[in-house]
Amino acid sequence: MLIVNNITKSFGDVKANDMINFSVKKGEVFGLLGPNGSGKTTLISQLIGFLKPDKGSITVSDIDVIKNPALGRKLCSLQPQDNISLSGLTPRQAIELAGKFRKGNPAMIKRRTETLLKKLQLEKWADKISENLSGGIRRLTTFCMAVIVPGKLVILDEPTNDVDPIRRKLLWDQVNELANNGITVLLITHNVLEAEKSVDRLALIHNGKIVKLGTPAQLKSDFKERLRLQLSLSEKIKH
Repeated sequence: MLIVNNITKSFGDVKANDMINFSVKKGEVFGLLGPNGSGKTTLISQLIGFLKPDKGSITVSDIDVIKNPALGRKLCSLQPQDNISLSGLTPRQAIELAGKFRKGNPAMIKRRTETLLKKLQLEKWADKISENLSGGIRRLTTFCMAVIVPGKLVILDEPTNDVDPIRRKLLWDQVNELANNGITVLLITHNVLEAEKSVDRLALIHNGKIVKLGTPAQLKSDFKERLRLQLSLSEKIKH
């Protein structure tokens, strides 16, 4: 579904991406894990045609998205790292508007919007103006906007920023549902624990290079001498 081949992008003397190579299968949840400034967002900008690489190729569903950036954007759904402006809109309105932009069937958009609001427990805030909502609720709204009519590749850039633990679990359930329906998901994160729980495979990126790639179990084995155990407790989700 996604093939990234030898992607290199420099800004002056700084190589933001240095010979990046990986591929993602249909229906796979693939994680790109690395600290801030490691080159993750630069790579995403090239995937959706906002930046052009110095060299290399990117194909999504056999389409060269470097030569055809507009078509590439139609094939991809993106939740950006920063919340987009929802000024004057309620979550319900913003999600339905995103569905219309994605050329979804009107009846399907309404059904899917109701489903997402319910499954992410957002009904309480569905019809409140976004300026009065918390950052976490706005973040969940932008997630819904990205998946209301998902592309063949859904790109989620730090999707759980500001989201409370309960709704983080609900969000990951929706990610798994996308994958089960054959949608490919590219997850961008610096959260090791979330990446391990949520992805089929992941790549570790550092200083613009892929330093390790494999399943969470494989990478844990490679770094077993430097692992730490972290336990967390959360309240039972109320229905």
